[in-house]
Amino acid sequence: MPQHPTCPSRSSWLDASEMSSPQAPRRRWLIRSAVLALSGWWHEPGAAGPSGRSATSAVGDIPIELARDLGPEAVATVDLSRYLVSEKLDGVRAIWTGRRWLTRSGREIPAPPRWLASLPAGEPLDGELWLGRGRFEAVSGLLHRLDATDDPLWSTLRYAVFDLPGATGTFAQRQLRLKALLADRPAVGDVRIEAIEQRRVASPEALRRWLDEVVAQDGEGLVLHATDAAFRPGRSAGAGTDAAGHLLKLKPLSDAEAVVIGHLPGKGRHLGRVGALQVRDAQGRRFAVGSGLSDAQRESPPAIGQRISYRHRGVTRHGLPRFATFWRVLAED
Repeated sequence: MPQHPTCPSRSSWLDASEMSSPQAPRRRWLIRSAVLALSGWWHEPGAAGPSGRSATSAVGDIPIELARDLGPEAVATVDLSRYLVSEKLDGVRAIWTGRRWLTRSGREIPAPPRWLASLPAGEPLDGELWLGRGRFEAVSGLLHRLDATDDPLWSTLRYAVFDLPGATGTFAQRQLRLKALLADRPAVGDVRIEAIEQRRVASPEALRRWLDEVVAQDGEGLVLHATDAAFRPGRSAGAGTDAAGHLLKLKPLSDAEAVVIGHLPGKGRHLGRVGALQVRDAQGRRFAVGSGLSDAQRESPPAIGQRISYRHRGVTRHGLPRFATFWRVLAED
């Protein structure tokens, strides 16, 4: 039987100078994907890579819900009395089908036998594998390793479950059933499978305070789920009396300035024009900003030396803006 190749170590992918490049995460992802795909181990239909995700509304034969963005400025327009709120964990989405444990892209999770034995047979679950705030990369790295089942990180991992996919009843009713289901499961060593905490929030001010507290501690944001909503596969969309949407994610959005220092060539449909702006901020950090550029701006991009404003969602553990998106060219002083 052929042996799967071992995924190369991080240091073997890139030399020290390349690892500090803004393009290094994507290079690492592409190399790792190629190695695992050639091994026949990794298949992610519709995967969008590190810069985005597929918007599929099912994993295998299990339907899933996807939240829509709620901007901080729109919080006051939402009837918070309808919603339960939980922290948006920066882990890896994990769907238990009742017999298999899969990532959102449909890849099998290489879990230790004790974890698989602790999951309820025949009862689908949707949740997040989480190590703690700011530790997404550690969770992702664990699940991409071929020898992950013996890693001691599993003893500190938590499966935070937030719904029963495809189940009948309102979200509030599903939460009661979820808690009862998990309470009946026998404890198995260091395995932690828990329903995520859901709270009522009294006012927009209280919601913003909670968001600020989470973000200040390196958290990602909050999720709001309408208590009276039936399970609805796919992306939440406002309609009729449910104008805001039944499932919302609230994250901070910051803006900052940087100077254009280069133009990176485009690929795919952007071949022959600018794919991203290479920029430097006031702290001397260099990174690429590609999202948010219009077709016209890719044809005639901001000139080298021009100042731009970009929006982002916090920073990575390396101190670089997370999900930097072009906003506008700034007028010269």
